[in-house]
Amino acid sequence: MTSKHSVTKEKVIAAQDQWADGIVRIGAEFVEKKDYVQAAKDHIDQLYAYDMSPVLFKPTKAAQEQFRGNKDSALSYFVATNGTCAEDKGFAIQPWTKVRFENSDIVIQGDTALAMGNYYFTDTTGQETKVEYTFGYLTDSEGNLRINLHHSSIPFTA
Repeated sequence: MTSKHSVTKEKVIAAQDQWADGIVRIGAEFVEKKDYVQAAKDHIDQLYAYDMSPVLFKPTKAAQEQFRGNKDSALSYFVATNGTCAEDKGFAIQPWTKVRFENSDIVIQGDTALAMGNYYFTDTTGQETKVEYTFGYLTDSEGNLRINLHHSSIPFTA
């Protein structure tokens, strides 16, 4: 028997869809001159576990400040408005028109899950960028999955 707090592959995929939609929404809000910063804050608050747990976040385009262990540095990465990390250009305000996940696998253990694979970001010209990712999830008190591990990188080329 599963409860509403049980982690399932379907819940992981739904969380990935929610993350993808959030990234697209932030970019759309930026283009439409709406409150894209609030959209990014909502994205972080709703999907990441910063209020529950340490979060291991290694963004794709981060070299000088590779790891983003708090909300301010995550916000800086997504929208580059708070001056927290000088190298940030605002990954989510690219903007992206679509994000899709292709999981290599999803591993569920108790109230946590790990997912690894590739995700693809489509820009306004239709060009798709492939990025490798590993996401870790834990369950909040309401049964929602929250990201406590986010690592992404550009694929290695020999």
